[in-house]
Amino acid sequence: MARSTASVPAGAPTTGTAPSVPSPTLTGRLAAEALGTFLLVLGGVGTAVFAANFPDAESNTLGVGFLGVALAFGLTVLVGAYAFGPVSGGHFNPAVTLGLAAAGRFAWRDAPGYLVAQLVGGVIGSSVVAAIAAGGEGDFFTAAREGGFASNGFGEHSPGGFGLGAAILTEVVLTAVFLLVILGTTARVAAPGLAPLAIGLSLTLIHLISIPVTNTSVNPARSLASAIWGGGDALAQLWVFLVFPVVGGLVAGFLYRPLFGRSMTE
Repeated sequence: MARSTASVPAGAPTTGTAPSVPSPTLTGRLAAEALGTFLLVLGGVGTAVFAANFPDAESNTLGVGFLGVALAFGLTVLVGAYAFGPVSGGHFNPAVTLGLAAAGRFAWRDAPGYLVAQLVGGVIGSSVVAAIAAGGEGDFFTAAREGGFASNGFGEHSPGGFGLGAAILTEVVLTAVFLLVILGTTARVAAPGLAPLAIGLSLTLIHLISIPVTNTSVNPARSLASAIWGGGDALAQLWVFLVFPVVGGLVAGFLYRPLFGRSMTE
């Protein structure tokens, strides 16, 4: 996930002898955010719906399980960051956009457009997954919806039966950790070419921790995308996964500069 290009004003002077590179247009950046979020949902939610249990939950001889789903989300962020990060900064997550803005690394004025693009991209991604599921054998689509369509949840809708308090704490803490990794690996003093790898692996780790607790959100766009196909229960609990990842992102963003100093935030 590259440093956001939105933080570099168009026409700003460059250092050294390298030629000036025009900044991407706002339309291009929004398209990149939509495509990156589409890829994240298609890869992550698609793996959860089609491959977590295969051929079925009772005889799961070929399914990838929690580990495979965690890797799928991490890999989609890694690939998306390399592909679209140079254009938009590779946020693909409203909590990331708002956290970067809180840290002074992204313009607040550009945040609404990014959020809309991410939400739209995510919904298109889950809709493609749903369209593919509708072509499955027998009642595959119905079963996927009844199983929550990889939605996030707590209580009886948590994979491990964890309650609301555990879900809130998990989403706030792990989203904050995710933001701290992003901010650290995309700081000017960091090695930018390795940032997507570190960020993708950190998201994999986050999923390994929290899939049993909430089915892992840390991303409101991902949560909305799956909930619209997960049905009433998923939509009823969606507020937790819209609000608390954002809280975690904002906490990390506002704390980053006081904790690590201005040089790390530039």
